[in-house]
Amino acid sequence: MSATVLITGAAGYIGSVLCGRLLERGFRVVALDNLLYGEPSLFPYCAHPRFEFVLGDARDESLVKPWVAKADVMIPLAALVGVGACLKDPVAARTINYEAVRMLDAMRSPTQLLIYSNTNSGYGASSGEVYCTEETHLQPISLYGETKTAAERVVLDTGNAIVFRLATVFGLSPRMRIDLLVNHFVYAAVHDGYLVLFEKDFKRNFVHVLDVADGFVHALEHGGRMRDRVYNLGLEDANLSKYELALKVQAQVPRFYLHAAEIGSDPDKRNYIVSSQRLREAGFAARRSLDDGIRELIKGYRMLGRSRFHNV
Repeated sequence: MSATVLITGAAGYIGSVLCGRLLERGFRVVALDNLLYGEPSLFPYCAHPRFEFVLGDARDESLVKPWVAKADVMIPLAALVGVGACLKDPVAARTINYEAVRMLDAMRSPTQLLIYSNTNSGYGASSGEVYCTEETHLQPISLYGETKTAAERVVLDTGNAIVFRLATVFGLSPRMRIDLLVNHFVYAAVHDGYLVLFEKDFKRNFVHVLDVADGFVHALEHGGRMRDRVYNLGLEDANLSKYELALKVQAQVPRFYLHAAEIGSDPDKRNYIVSSQRLREAGFAARRSLDDGIRELIKGYRMLGRSRFHNV
């Protein structure tokens, strides 16, 4: 019988893509989500015999525990994601991003694998000139980064875990997010025609959502040699400043006007470049380029049509 994978936050931006990839590879999927953003992202999987959906909160011990007992692998994706979202609701940030993961980790047996997705936000505000590796000291500068980094320590201390530190994700998903940097820049280009940049030279690393899902699948299929280690998951050639990223978007949307503001600031002060060499040595490399992702997003955003709150 195929392995059973329990995913919390399965209806989210990454989870709604990952469920499909896992089903394609023959895994059984139990998708747990409170459907905060609605249910359609998982509709395509409901006819699949190896897909099961559980409605509920990842912090609900009585709900989660029976499903943990039936799982071979756990992937906790339920999270309050991003600097702004965590500042708006710090209690939810701590209870979902950290305490729910700690609870799930405490429930599992030594034979149950846990694959955890941290963010490379934990690298904080370094110079943006020296590559961060998995050995680089974590110095999160936001509540989001702090809660995710604390949860990473918990699962690594328990053992039988694989940790990914994800680059800033981009690309289309059934549960779309426009707040992510690449997705936001392309949306601004297509729908607004202009963008005001703060801290234009601050750098980030990027990765396509499909590469993230494929990275999880690789970890499931090669867990024996990957377990109990941390892996940066990002595009090696996509360590770019915000201005360099905006220019890439402008190359495909020529009417896109860019303004680098000298007054004002971005509340997200992250500035780093990241190496994914360890993951390449483990047999996996992200392969979908930023240019292809921008092209994909342009096509997708043309499908959005008229907003509820606009007459155009």
